[in-house]
Amino acid sequence: MDAFHRMKSEKTGIGRNAAEIFHSIAQMPQTMKQLAWVQICTWLGLFCMWLYFPVAVARNVFGAPDESSLLYTQGIEWAGICFAMYSAVCFAFSFVLPMLARVTSRKITHTTCLLCGAAGLLSVAVIHNKELLLLSMTGVGIAWASILSMPYAILSGSLPPQKTGVYMGIFNFFIVIPEILASLGLGWVMAHVLNNNRLAAVVAGGIFLILAAILTQRVQDVTRAPAAET
Repeated sequence: MDAFHRMKSEKTGIGRNAAEIFHSIAQMPQTMKQLAWVQICTWLGLFCMWLYFPVAVARNVFGAPDESSLLYTQGIEWAGICFAMYSAVCFAFSFVLPMLARVTSRKITHTTCLLCGAAGLLSVAVIHNKELLLLSMTGVGIAWASILSMPYAILSGSLPPQKTGVYMGIFNFFIVIPEILASLGLGWVMAHVLNNNRLAAVVAGGIFLILAAILTQRVQDVTRAPAAET
């Protein structure tokens, strides 16, 4: 504890903290650099879903002609139920996730879960029955459970113990960065590339998840050795 308090007293002040963050970014472990691209692709895929899935359901599954239609309202409401479905699946699958990681590996588990999410989003393009969308969201829920835990589990083994907190904070940059990119860029892409086709945006989200799954296989999963007992 004396060493900890001494270290904290030596690193007080905004300037020192900022310098430590920038130094830590420059010295990021290789595993973290690889996971950064996994996170960026993953969260771009998720933002495509969150932003455009409800309208895609209303237009392409319910057949709503415009936003004033009753079918449009029903489609948006059903999309909300679909989101609730993937949250429920996430909760249930979270209990299975550790066992799956032990039987296979953390990389294989995360890759498989991301592919389940990708299959769920891609399937929206061919579904015209609203109940089947719940099956699509089952895949997304499986992916969501892994997204919330497995990258952090993989990352933790590669970090120096004294900088775990700093690097975990920096790791969240790779959620914020795709959020900023989605906020600033997806509108332009929708207008100039996808011709405001919300269904195409949801499919693009599935493609991003596939890319994230592929990149996961390149990650070096390092298991930190347990500390020696004294």
